Amino acid sequence: MIHTVTLNPALDKTVEIPSLTVDAVNRITAMRTDPGGKGINVSKVISVLGGSSVAYGILGGDTGRAILAALDEMGLATCFHFVDGETRTNMKIIDPVRHTNTDINEPGVSVSEEILKELLGDMLGKIKTDDIVVISGSMPKGSPQDTYFTWIEAFQEKGAKVILDADGDLLKTGMKASPYMVKPNKQELSALVGKTPGTLQELVETVRDLMKEYSIAKTVVSMGGEGALYVTEKETVFAEGLKVPVGSTVGAGDSVVAALAVAEESGTSLEDTVRLSMAAGAANVMCSGTQPAEYEVIRELIPKVVFHRL
Repeated sequence: MIHTVTLNPALDKTVEIPSLTVDAVNRITAMRTDPGGKGINVSKVISVLGGSSVAYGILGGDTGRAILAALDEMGLATCFHFVDGETRTNMKIIDPVRHTNTDINEPGVSVSEEILKELLGDMLGKIKTDDIVVISGSMPKGSPQDTYFTWIEAFQEKGAKVILDADGDLLKTGMKASPYMVKPNKQELSALVGKTPGTLQELVETVRDLMKEYSIAKTVVSMGGEGALYVTEKETVFAEGLKVPVGSTVGAGDSVVAALAVAEESGTSLEDTVRLSMAAGAANVMCSGTQPAEYEVIRELIPKVVFHRL
């Protein structure tokens, strides 16, 4: 079973504004809303890929109830705790003329340590050996900064494999608990080590140094249109980016993580993992908002993935 964690979910409102201009009146030409937050996005794509998951997290107010209703309508299994306050609404602005994607994210509700402990307890009561747990995204206000570290240790003590997708201090602190897999993008990795690897070989060396330092089994570094780097203890693969029409880049990384979780659960080879995750990420880029791509689109992209062993 795959379990996803979204401690700071959101209702994602995606709007299209041609030639977005600061300090001027801008008019929306298209709009959609989706239940969002990185872990929720992962669960949506897992379902498209034919897998199953339980989405855990914290919601509040009418926005939280709307998110839960939407997930129920999708047929996703959930376990959310409700708190006082209103779940955030995030604005994703797509400019099709300038080819830009701008995120405006609200801070979200405040969450007590007691609520976090209750949710963790629920999860620990359901997680079994060899389950996959995906922890991703930001933390809500009021939560301890070592939450991811504590949770990763607790899940791994239950025998689960943890995939961590976070940035900044949350990534750095979480890695100290030695998660099974991490999936930073190149910018997040550069911020973590304090430098930007100039070549692919330097990137590989940086990743391997981190994996050794933190005892991490697998790392995937996403690089947008440039592709992605897949590193395990014995193998290194670079996958070229797929050239597809861009609808929205929001959630592309979450689609990659979903494919990684599904592949890990089924024991898929590294080659097939690369194909599936690259295709899932590219298919998501073709969509508007954070809606998951249809499986047929992903399936058609799989044979187009080009990768090289390093």
